[in-house]
Amino acid sequence: MTDLTPHDLAELTARRQELHRFPEVSGAEHATANRIAAWLAEHAPDEILSDLGGHGIAAVFTGAAPGPTVLFRCELDALPITETPGRAHGSQHPGTAHLCGHDGHMAILLGLARLLHRTPPARGRIVLLFQPAEETGAGAAAVLADPRFAALRPDYAFALHNRPGLPLGHVGLALGPVNCASRGMEITLRGREAHASEPENGVSPMPALARLMPALTALGRGRIEEARFASVTLTYARLGRPAFGVAPGEAVLMATLRTRVDSEMQALCDAALALVQETAAACGLSAEVAWHDVFHHCENDPEATALLQASLDALGMAHDHAGCPMRASEDFGRFATVAKSAMLFLGAGAAHPALHTPEYDFPDALIAPAVRLFDHLSRRLVGPLHGADAGSI
Repeated sequence: MTDLTPHDLAELTARRQELHRFPEVSGAEHATANRIAAWLAEHAPDEILSDLGGHGIAAVFTGAAPGPTVLFRCELDALPITETPGRAHGSQHPGTAHLCGHDGHMAILLGLARLLHRTPPARGRIVLLFQPAEETGAGAAAVLADPRFAALRPDYAFALHNRPGLPLGHVGLALGPVNCASRGMEITLRGREAHASEPENGVSPMPALARLMPALTALGRGRIEEARFASVTLTYARLGRPAFGVAPGEAVLMATLRTRVDSEMQALCDAALALVQETAAACGLSAEVAWHDVFHHCENDPEATALLQASLDALGMAHDHAGCPMRASEDFGRFATVAKSAMLFLGAGAAHPALHTPEYDFPDALIAPAVRLFDHLSRRLVGPLHGADAGSI
């Protein structure tokens, strides 16, 4: 098995930090995709596909003999959050930052491309997918719906996500559900505005909003370890307009609904919708509900999980079920509809700042072990095998 040199790691770290400096949100990853395509071209894949499912990029490395198609996936997009200032490679795009580690995930697949260039697969294909719009849940579905994806259809699909809270380099891996299903619920309540001195002449959504906020969160149940787990998190609320002379006639409430598995989501949505309709009717309001950011739960396939476990054991990388399942959602789960798929969680440090917070930054120390793991796994599936791995399949 080949490995990255110190020069490789220095260059991959520099590229990760360049990606961090120039983040782009979901659906707007044009410059990021151009950078990735240019860097991939240096490693001479057999094919590069651009604009896949939006701004997605796929690099294909093809072996001389028939064999499986193995897809490794990372994400292109950043978040609409302002990061904590002070780091040398800080975001140059105000209000946007890589606060989920997608810049690091991209660097890992760039490192894998480098090793595949030096030692191409002996059989089958390796597909490196740089997927757009993961944060909204739209990207994986768009990639799968792109007519060109049919030619890339994988037998196996793998991904990782860095995980603050786990020791640096420790891997969380488990069978079954590993990421929750979720969707965004946007509620608009409409009554009638009035002069602030005569609120009785209007119909204010304030009482309904006050009832719904605790009632929706009360729909949560169980613990993440239970199949019946559900939660509702309020993420935004607005009442009226910023004025002292107008009694409000409209309110907006946004919430994220979450379940461990897809089969529980419809019941939670139905309960939340009924609560909104009943409350609005009782308060003399009309109610509109829109759904956004739909994520299916992510479930690890037994064979794909076993393959990851075998590579982790061969490399002596510590792993257990820590952090599984993760309450956060991931649209990688959609790839389970076309391939045997599995996702692992790579520890970013027990005390590392949490994902989606202004203080977060991807630990560059994770690049080397992650590339080593994915390279080892790819060699087991498409070769060539080296040393102790030879004959182990």
